[in-house]
Amino acid sequence: MTSATHTLQPPVALQQDAAIIGLVGLAHAASHFGHLLLVPLFPVFMGEFGLSYSQLGLLMSAFFVVSGIGQISSGFVVDKIGARPMLFGALGLFVLACLLASQVTGYSGLLAVAAVAGLANATFHPVDFTILNQRVSPPRLGHAFSAHGLTGNLGWAAAPVFFVTLTSLYSWRTAYLVAAVLYLAVIALLLVNRDKLSTQAVAHHPDTPAEHSMAFMKLPVVWWCFAFFLLSTMTLAVVQSFSVSILKAMHGISFKAATFTLTAYMLCGALGMLVGGFVAAHSRHSDKVVALSMAAAAALLALCGTGWFGATLTMVVLASTGFAVGIGGPSRDMMIKKATPAGATGRVYGLVYSGLDAGFAISPLVFGAFMDRGWYGATLMGAAAVLLLSVVAALGVGQRTVARA
Repeated sequence: MTSATHTLQPPVALQQDAAIIGLVGLAHAASHFGHLLLVPLFPVFMGEFGLSYSQLGLLMSAFFVVSGIGQISSGFVVDKIGARPMLFGALGLFVLACLLASQVTGYSGLLAVAAVAGLANATFHPVDFTILNQRVSPPRLGHAFSAHGLTGNLGWAAAPVFFVTLTSLYSWRTAYLVAAVLYLAVIALLLVNRDKLSTQAVAHHPDTPAEHSMAFMKLPVVWWCFAFFLLSTMTLAVVQSFSVSILKAMHGISFKAATFTLTAYMLCGALGMLVGGFVAAHSRHSDKVVALSMAAAAALLALCGTGWFGATLTMVVLASTGFAVGIGGPSRDMMIKKATPAGATGRVYGLVYSGLDAGFAISPLVFGAFMDRGWYGATLMGAAAVLLLSVVAALGVGQRTVARA
C-alpha cells in the first residue's frame, strides 16, 4: 500500500461507487448489530443471572469505554496503514465475542464479551469514513453517508429480532453461535471484494514535526462535534437499553411487542436516513438540518415520557422518533466532513465518534439508576432534555465551521 497525500478523486462510474457504498454499508450494519449483542437479551440475563438494571447498564458502559478509547487510537492507525486491515481485524473480533457469549456462565463472562465486542467496534467509523471519503466520488458523498447511516440502523433493527427469535426457538447460546457464523459470512464476502476497500495512507514527511498530527485537536470545532455525538448518543442509549423495559412497566406491553417496537424505531430511523440523504445532498446548512431533526425527536420522546398516551400510541410515537433522528443522520456526517481538516479524516472521525462511545458508556449508568428507582417516565424525559442540548452543540459546530473557513 503506497502513501500519498489526500487529493480529490475524479468522478467514477455509478456502479463502482454503488459497490463501494454497499460493501461499507454491510460492514457498518455488522458493527451496529454488534452494538446489540447483549442488549436484546437483558431480560433473559436478569432472570438467569439475577442482575440489576445498573449491572446491565455497566455492561454497555464497558463495551463503549473500550470502544471509545480504541476508536481514538484506531483513527491514527487507519491514517497510517489504511482502512482495510483494520476492518478485517474488527470483524474477526466480533466472531470471537459471539463465541465467548455462547459460553458465558455469569456476569464476569458477560463483561468479557462486552469488552471484546467494544474493541471490535472501535475501528468502524474511522475505517468506514476513510473508505467513503477516498473511494466515492464527491457528488455522491451525501447519498453514501445516507446509505451508511441507513445500514447501521438496519443492523440495529435486525439484532433484537434475530436474538429474540432464535432464543425463543432454540436457546440464547445457539443464537450467539449463529451470529458468529453470520460474521464469518460477512468476512468472506468482503474478502472476495477486498480490492474495493483499499485506501491510501496519509504521507508523513521526515521534516514534519511530530505534533503536527495532533494539531486537529486544537480546533474548537472538533470538540463541538465531539459534544454533539456525546449528547445525542446518550438519548439513543436510553432507547436501546431501556425502552423495552419502560414500555413493559408503564403500559404493560409484552416483551415481544416491546422488542418489536425497538425494531420499528430502528427501521423508522433507516427510512429517515434514506430521506435525509436527499436533504443532505441539497442543503448547504447541515448544522440546521441536524438541529431541527433532533429538536423534533426530543419533543416526541418527551411526549412518550409524559405517560399521556396509551400503549399503542406510545409505541407509534416512539417508533416515529427514530424517523426524526434519521433525517438528520446524513447531514450530521456532512457536518463533520466540513469540519475535518484535509489529511486528518481517520483521526478526526476517530476522536469525534468516540463521543458516541462516551455517550453510550455514560447514559446506561445515569439512567440505569433512574430505572432501578422506577422513574420510567423521567428516564424518557431526561433523555429528551439531553437531546435538546445536542441541538445547541450542532449549531455550535456550524458556527465554528464557518468561522474557521
